Amino acid sequence: MRAAIITETFPPEINGVALTVSKIVEGLLDRHHEIEIIRPKQHKGDIPSVSGHLEQVTVPGLPLPKYNGLKFGLPARRKLLNRWRYRRPDIVHIATEGPLGLTALWAAKRLEIPISSTFHTNFQTYTKHYGYAFLHQAAIKYLRYFHNATQATIVPSYDMRNILAKEHFLNLHVVGRGVDTNLFNPEQRNDHLRKSWGAADNEIVFICVSRIAEEKNIPVVIQTFQQISQVNLNAKLVLVGDGPARKTLQKRYPNVIFVGMKRDQELAQHYASADVFLFASNTETFGNVITEALASGLAVVAYNYAATSMHITHNHNGLAPELDNTEQFTSESFRLASNPELIQTLRQNAAKYALQLSWSSIVNQIENIFNSVIATETKSQAKHISPKHRPLPDDPQSCIKPIK
Repeated sequence: MRAAIITETFPPEINGVALTVSKIVEGLLDRHHEIEIIRPKQHKGDIPSVSGHLEQVTVPGLPLPKYNGLKFGLPARRKLLNRWRYRRPDIVHIATEGPLGLTALWAAKRLEIPISSTFHTNFQTYTKHYGYAFLHQAAIKYLRYFHNATQATIVPSYDMRNILAKEHFLNLHVVGRGVDTNLFNPEQRNDHLRKSWGAADNEIVFICVSRIAEEKNIPVVIQTFQQISQVNLNAKLVLVGDGPARKTLQKRYPNVIFVGMKRDQELAQHYASADVFLFASNTETFGNVITEALASGLAVVAYNYAATSMHITHNHNGLAPELDNTEQFTSESFRLASNPELIQTLRQNAAKYALQLSWSSIVNQIENIFNSVIATETKSQAKHISPKHRPLPDDPQSCIKPIK
């Protein structure tokens, strides 16, 4: 199988979408498939490349507002049509819904290439956090139009499937996400790192790994810790990540340890060197940090939806307060902070549970969906049956109606 994957982000960029796409690509390559990645150019020296069965194609891009270092790809209709006429992929998979993804959708439709997509990010929810609530319904309408024009939309959790189904999204397939337990595991615990935080062996270190931005609800984590620290004076809170809210929060809360962006083994060591993982985001489609924290042997406190509802059993391998119940989030965190035996039990159960969350099983599900889409569309074309999905206009921009 030859798959063309369109994505706005790819390693070495650090975010959940880049991680997920890279793991899927890695797994498909291991199965001897050919992969063509089409993405925005990340920097001036970023050039197209070919390595074995992986080809990376770059297109012009512009900075993504509020996401430092990331770009969205500009429309590339002509380039994609020319490439795919010359070497036709068996399937086009679109991971992001920006202008590049939209023109990929149009080009694949024009050439009658089977299409799948992934719903990775709650952009329609983010509109409320960044002062564009009036765009919420327009965002929903555009995303529904986009994904319903594909033959399969992959979503990472049952919660997200139910939300999108209520908005009349079609052909939804739930595929969770794996975790690399060779990287994220309790053996990465580093005593020197804990000492750099000023934490003794018997003192509790809370940690949160997240983009530090409005939509991640970081103030709830910090305020919860502030209340705990009034009782447990030796407790520490480490925030791993960066984002537009970091400067303000770091100035406001000098007792919180901000360490910036970490990756690979350094990130794994930060996870495993803590004891409790606090995560109050209420906008996740999945939340890779939840499975990474479980694999690292942390006692997790996170709202009961997305990855938490899929992988945490309350009081067994984590604590799962109900979504948006800040009072319960705080009280459960307090309960954990005052109960070292419960922390230890949750940590042991978390690490044990995470051993079953392999990326190999996730890639297998993706591969099956790809093959099913290809087979279904091939039969449809052979019988000269028109696709059920609404055709796209020649001008992809015309599907975005002006807001009145």
